[in-house]
Amino acid sequence: MLHRALLAAAIVAAGTAAVVVAQAGPSQAAATHRVLFDNSKAETAGNADWIISTSQPDPLGQNANPTGETSWTGALSSWGVALQRTGQYSLKTLPAGNTITYGGTGALDLKNFDEFVMPEPNSPLSAAEKTAIMRFVQAGGGFFLIVDHTGSDRNNDGWDSVRIANDLLTNNGVDNTDPFGFSVDVNNIGTENPAAISSSTDPVINGPFGTVRGSIIRNGSTQTLHPADNPAVKGLVYRSGFTPGGTTGAFFTTSAFGAGRVAVWGDSSPIDDGTGQSGNTLFDGWNDTAGTNAALALNATAWLAGSGTTTPPTTTPPTSTPPTTPGGGGCPGGQLFGNPGFETGSASPWTASSGVVNSDSTYPAHGGSWKAWLDGYGSAHTDTLSQTVTIPSGCTRATLTFWLRVDTEETGSTAYDKLTVTAGSSTLATYSNVDASTGYQQKTLTVTGTGSVKIGFTGVEGSKLATSFLIDDLSLVPA
Repeated sequence: MLHRALLAAAIVAAGTAAVVVAQAGPSQAAATHRVLFDNSKAETAGNADWIISTSQPDPLGQNANPTGETSWTGALSSWGVALQRTGQYSLKTLPAGNTITYGGTGALDLKNFDEFVMPEPNSPLSAAEKTAIMRFVQAGGGFFLIVDHTGSDRNNDGWDSVRIANDLLTNNGVDNTDPFGFSVDVNNIGTENPAAISSSTDPVINGPFGTVRGSIIRNGSTQTLHPADNPAVKGLVYRSGFTPGGTTGAFFTTSAFGAGRVAVWGDSSPIDDGTGQSGNTLFDGWNDTAGTNAALALNATAWLAGSGTTTPPTTTPPTSTPPTTPGGGGCPGGQLFGNPGFETGSASPWTASSGVVNSDSTYPAHGGSWKAWLDGYGSAHTDTLSQTVTIPSGCTRATLTFWLRVDTEETGSTAYDKLTVTAGSSTLATYSNVDASTGYQQKTLTVTGTGSVKIGFTGVEGSKLATSFLIDDLSLVPA
């Protein structure tokens, strides 16, 4: 092991040279879930019209008080209008000619949104754009990818949505080893009506916009799941003849990466409301009674945006009364930590001892390049890491998760070096050199109460042998 004392100067230099950018991640404000729809990847090529409005970036420029799908122009206008009418979403479009970015200064940079929707892309993503999407998800954002069938190359550039999706999953510059735990199948399924799994607890199947019975395929593709690569992956809708909950035949799949969430849908027909720009041949899958496509799209949007508690649209636009959970509470969900994976390249808004947040290659991060490295000096030393957050009123607790790796030169069963996790004055857990592991392990703890609380990690090294505590990809979600 290379001792921290030999690395300290280089680590401090790397940390102070980094550029600080704002954290992207689900909004804590229940009435302002920020969703960006993509139109930069030829989403209107051919007969496709996968936009919520022709007014871009702001659909409100076309109609500030939409009442139905024709209030905005686009085959996804029903989707957009349904969200707008809840009073709880801020919707924007990334227009053609723009580049997908994360950590930049533009108003349409992903750091300014909770969710990014990519409805059947038809032009390939650049290396920088793929990295931007992965960093956005890793930091706590939601990514909604809708693909189509193989061969659906609407602009004849050699790239269809299936190829674009799989290229993102295998060549993104952040994690090329099956990061989401699924791949998109290279197939073309004609006409089927796949069924949803039976679940009373999944927030996409039974969510704020209704219960999902199934969906429709009108030339689409499926996904193959790899739970060994990512145990969070979950199929929600399956083709007839395939085992619900199995690894093949999935038509709608969800997963997680870092602190963020992901969903993929195998056909663009279910999101098409049949109306759009003149000259396009469209298909009304949104209202097709063979599936509950609207509920599936809207529930997934709410879940990906970090809510799952959004009030569904009604015939009368709702007031600004905060939404309630199915149990009657008023607890908005969503990631509370800023910079949960340290991928901004600095500690902020964390408070940390000098050099703790770093990208040193001695120990790789759990995800991305940056992590928090406490102790590892082989002498009496204390490192700290903390962030003060506010657990919203209406919540009674929050779930704290993080990935921890303990590497030590100690032997035996005596706890010489310790990492203490606290919430305010309460100790949640203590780990030590006895908990050494060869890789990262996910830890889950419960923080009780509401209001402002400081979540802290304190590493105390008290022996002559080094113990390193590596922390990455944290999440604090209220309930």
